[in-house]
Amino acid sequence: MTKVDAQTKPARRLVAVVVTCNRLEKLQATIERLCGSQADALAAIVVVDNASTDGTQDWLTAQTDPRLDVILSCENTGGAGGFAMGMGRALQAHDPDWLVVMDDDGRPDIGALDVFHSLDPEEQNWDALAAAVYYPDGAICDMNRPSRNPFWHKGVFVRTVLCLGRRDGFHIWPDQYQSSDPSEIDITSFVGFFVSAQAAREVALPDPDLFIYGDDGLYSLGLSKRGYRLVFHPAVRFEHDCSTFSAGTARVFTPLWKAYYYHRNLLILYRQATGWAFWPLMVLILPKWILRGRFATGQRRAYFRFLSRAVRDGLRNDRSLKLSQVKTLSDEGG
Repeated sequence: MTKVDAQTKPARRLVAVVVTCNRLEKLQATIERLCGSQADALAAIVVVDNASTDGTQDWLTAQTDPRLDVILSCENTGGAGGFAMGMGRALQAHDPDWLVVMDDDGRPDIGALDVFHSLDPEEQNWDALAAAVYYPDGAICDMNRPSRNPFWHKGVFVRTVLCLGRRDGFHIWPDQYQSSDPSEIDITSFVGFFVSAQAAREVALPDPDLFIYGDDGLYSLGLSKRGYRLVFHPAVRFEHDCSTFSAGTARVFTPLWKAYYYHRNLLILYRQATGWAFWPLMVLILPKWILRGRFATGQRRAYFRFLSRAVRDGLRNDRSLKLSQVKTLSDEGG
């Protein structure tokens, strides 16, 4: 069992990376939380603004905390481009021992960074750590549940089959959030993701061509494939105040064009995770994605245009479509 003592004095240099775009209110809450951490718990905060037009850039340039390092991008490069840019800057300019990355709507609980410092990842041979992520109401944030790759672990594969492919088969179980022990994982998200600078320097940065979705899964899966050790630790808690899906449903993307990147990038991720089982898996997955179109009330034609192009590009591993081109898919006739 790993002893957690939040009073332990931090002994490693931690740098945060935050990516934002037109969500000033959420960013303000996150920056306030991060700046509330002592300098020995958080040495620097790299913020990448993806060409916001809502006053975010003016607000950022007016901040006075010397730990803030703001990158004002002239174009929206998505979360993937933002994390690639921010992690690169953090490694080059701030000499970190560890990085912690998050979206603008994800933030550590008060004291969470102190808890991270109280752990001993170097002694435990952890190369990356995923926090326990919750919604603001205290419920587990399902989209940020780390997972094992069932195609690498026989027991996890069997459990996934028995669970009929549901997330509980291969994701961290809810009762593991109540444990005091870490759990081995293979894949996780970029909300509350801690990665050692040594590991981050030895692998490629997140792929900016992914734009949004899957960049974190592919990055963490890549770490695992190269032999780095990833763990989930329930004692390190994050909050995710997210709004990707429409109110009252977890099935409809807002805005709808996000469905293109979600499905395309998942196909790319599945192919890397599954190997020989990719095509049998597609037989199960594609009908579910098609049926999801029934929830896109008033937008079903647009949804299926996004989905069909996503499947085509995902199968070809084609990451070249730009955001402006994706958005025009909803306007095409037919």
